[in-house]
Amino acid sequence: MRVEHIYRYPVKGLTAEAMEEVTLREGECLPHDRRFALAQGDAPFDPAAPSWMQKRHFGCLMANARLALLHTAFDPRSGQLLIRPPEGAAFIGDTRSEAGRAAIAAFLADFMGEEARGVPRFVEAPGHNFTDVAAKCVSIISLASLAALEAAAGMRLDPLRFRANVYVSGGVPWADFGLVGQEIQLGGARLRVFKRIVRCPATEVNPETAERDAKPPKVLREAFGHADLGVYAEVIEGGRLAVGDALEPLQGELLH
Repeated sequence: MRVEHIYRYPVKGLTAEAMEEVTLREGECLPHDRRFALAQGDAPFDPAAPSWMQKRHFGCLMANARLALLHTAFDPRSGQLLIRPPEGAAFIGDTRSEAGRAAIAAFLADFMGEEARGVPRFVEAPGHNFTDVAAKCVSIISLASLAALEAAAGMRLDPLRFRANVYVSGGVPWADFGLVGQEIQLGGARLRVFKRIVRCPATEVNPETAERDAKPPKVLREAFGHADLGVYAEVIEGGRLAVGDALEPLQGELLH
């Protein structure tokens, strides 16, 4: 299996950023992945004492499909976040200052309209990632499995509906499920696959139009008897990962 795409998502629920290569570090997510989030006004998240919380506490595509219409770009060197709405002028906010974060939150809350609960906060907590599972990890999707899902659905499904970090080609559909509990070599890094990814209504949202125009979880259950696509893996030995690198199991064989 070969790495075809690498993505990070600096702000939970917002734009994917493509990467040609990245350095994975032990026990960490991709650098800057899910570093920020828009906490709803009623969310109990405390940046001074961060803990994992379910996605419903934050702006997310599962509940806020309209966010897909925003195109964002984060510059980790300057800390600036560019937000380009479908209409009107682009907005640039400084993630490093309290005033900048407040301005970003106000812009996003205004765009969300009635879906914004209370007074949302644009939050960050050093060392914390706003991932869908409590463990810091890398999400991996087999494009062969996605192709099987597309065939069952009778339509093309943009891979970015599923917001994975790494997309790999090769192998047979669902072969990656056999890696759960095993170690893999992913480029120059070693990871342990620990869980299949259960898909939620966020995948119904078309990342280009923000319309709910497909039902991947329903198709998965009806056609394959589960609602899973992709796997989570934790980095146990860091290293460089680049597009074109191999994914190889370190125990047993991966069907292909």
